[in-house]
Amino acid sequence: MNTKPRRILIFSLAYYPSFIGGAEVAIKEITDRISPHEVEFDMITLRFDSALPKIEKIGNVTIHRIGWTGKQKNSSDSLAWYLHLNKYALPITGFVKAMSLARANTYNGIWSIMASYNSFAALFFKLCHPNIPFLLTLQEGDPIPYIKHRALPVYPLFKMIFTRATHIQAISRYLADWAKDMNARCPIDIVPNAVDWKLFSMPLSTIQTEVMKEKLGKKSDDIFLITTSRLVVKNAVGDVIEALQYLPAHVKFLILGQGYEESNLKSQISNLKLEDRVKFLGYIPHKEMSSYLHVSDIFVRPSLSEGLGNSFLEAMAVGIPVIATPIGGIPDFLIDGETGLFCEVNNPRSIAQKVEKLIKDRESRDYIVGRARNMVRDRYQWESVAVKMKEIFDS
Repeated sequence: MNTKPRRILIFSLAYYPSFIGGAEVAIKEITDRISPHEVEFDMITLRFDSALPKIEKIGNVTIHRIGWTGKQKNSSDSLAWYLHLNKYALPITGFVKAMSLARANTYNGIWSIMASYNSFAALFFKLCHPNIPFLLTLQEGDPIPYIKHRALPVYPLFKMIFTRATHIQAISRYLADWAKDMNARCPIDIVPNAVDWKLFSMPLSTIQTEVMKEKLGKKSDDIFLITTSRLVVKNAVGDVIEALQYLPAHVKFLILGQGYEESNLKSQISNLKLEDRVKFLGYIPHKEMSSYLHVSDIFVRPSLSEGLGNSFLEAMAVGIPVIATPIGGIPDFLIDGETGLFCEVNNPRSIAQKVEKLIKDRESRDYIVGRARNMVRDRYQWESVAVKMKEIFDS
């Protein structure tokens, strides 16, 4: 007997192709692995670009984009104004859109990604439809005190996002503890993000390797440090740049990513006279990142906060050692000396010391790489994550 698939309404601040971060990758990887014959997904998200259609299907998700958009010819300040206006309006515009969709569809659940502007829209919808289960996913990478401070003007409502949730999925113990601190009364499951194992574990051919090395100007004795991250304060890219002062000249640094800190980082490089040792590569599509990781030697991101950190896991899958800080969700997967090395927070000299250890101690490096790679293979693949999320949807 044919049964009608269940339908879930997703609330997300951003989605493909406007913005692709850890949360957006997670939604797509999970929903792509759940049969549309079992679960269908609708999504309410912001329409950042006027060129994007208001309704579009990507994979197993029918996307409903809402909000006002600026035109590309407008100044960046004008576009930023539109983005802020849309975010602040989303609790109301998202709620109104959800109520409209609910008149046309029967929803078996709502799923909000991160406790952000979109979650207020999900909360308002839940209050109007108390019998529809509400799943909250915690993917936050910003420091929790900072998130709480921003929410102060509406803090009672902000806490209700947690207390009215039917189920919470956190990507790390750190975020699960935050949910408990916010007086969440529902079941809390830790289901981490994962890695496209086939993409990141697949080695480059000899020809591909040589082409990438030539493209990046890598000499035979060069050691490439690499980071793949937004160029924002919390990712502390500047600490890695400063660490180069304490390392030999053949140690260089590849930076993949964009962000508001880019101009400050470039000024720092100029002041330290490190222009020939740092390469800004800008935005690199996610599916191309593995090539850059494969020709690099050490992944470094001395984060000041981190919900989990997909980038670390992707580097581990490639087979290069990781240096990180013991904060947020990172200790869930990084054991010092076993699956990576910890450096001290805001300490460039500590970063340099860990880099030197990995360069000089080949035996320890190989041990760490092997342990980390096996861990990612066994515990952090999207197939197993999708199964766990399907169990939550079923419940």
